[in-house]
Amino acid sequence: MPVILAATWCCDCGSAASASWYRDSLVTGFRQAVLDAPLIVGDVADPDLVTRLLADHHIGTVMHFAASTIVPESVRDPLKYYGNNTSATRNLLECCMRASVRRCVFSSTAAVYGNPPSGVAQEDTPLAPINPYGTSKLMSEWILRDLAAASDFRYVSLRYFNVAGSDPQCRIGQATARATLLIKVACQVVVGKRPYLSIYGTDYATPDGTGVRDYIHVDDLARAHLSALDYLRAGGVATVLNCGYGHGFSVRQVLGSVQRVAGQTIVVREEPRRPGDPASLVARAERVRSVLGWEPRLDDLDTIVLSALRWEEQLQREPW
Repeated sequence: MPVILAATWCCDCGSAASASWYRDSLVTGFRQAVLDAPLIVGDVADPDLVTRLLADHHIGTVMHFAASTIVPESVRDPLKYYGNNTSATRNLLECCMRASVRRCVFSSTAAVYGNPPSGVAQEDTPLAPINPYGTSKLMSEWILRDLAAASDFRYVSLRYFNVAGSDPQCRIGQATARATLLIKVACQVVVGKRPYLSIYGTDYATPDGTGVRDYIHVDDLARAHLSALDYLRAGGVATVLNCGYGHGFSVRQVLGSVQRVAGQTIVVREEPRRPGDPASLVARAERVRSVLGWEPRLDDLDTIVLSALRWEEQLQREPW
């Protein structure tokens, strides 16, 4: 799972055994989330450490998840985002080149599209981010693009839409303090961790006035990364792919699902719009299927919500 604040990146060894190991600064991450894979605590911004580890472990491909990801925070503190996201990516890629690592799966975002007029984005939709988070990720994509054009480096940039839900087996899930993801926050209200949920903006030009997003289950997203790894190992060219289901739900529809799955009503407050939020952002997602052969298995809003709620209930019993 992605972890915020220049934290996690996963590498696979080039050996036939294809062992994986993870490096995390644990600023916002948790050791428990790594499960049984080896963990090295460190920071992507440390070039000497990164270069040494890439070489010592004979890494073949880097999966780069490290980033700060909260849109309103990026508006308040843009330098943090350009540092943790763009500058750290540049550092990691320079280390990859030094260590002769020529493949990368990059965690990007639908925020690179900004607020497309139709509310729907495909990979060639004009890129016009409306917040520093999206811009910092787009700048990272440009670095990847230019590096691939100048060398034998190859990458897959996966533009996430709204990642939601938790591991269906309840082994891991999002446990960060002060989470902002809608479904997680709503589930926290259900279990009593929060007194209410805020809807930020009820006057958008959408069917019910609230923001519309394309929600993708984290398990399906994880499988997309594995498919991207296989694609690069098989010699695939550098590419950019949307990761979404191709349909959206409004905030009110999501809350309806949470209340339906939980069997209870939650307290909701209506608040003004937040800076940097688009009205509607839904994926055109045919390309990820055709290029990677990826097919979603958990494309159902109630299924996504149920997995998130089960995880939140488990956290109540066994806090991380």
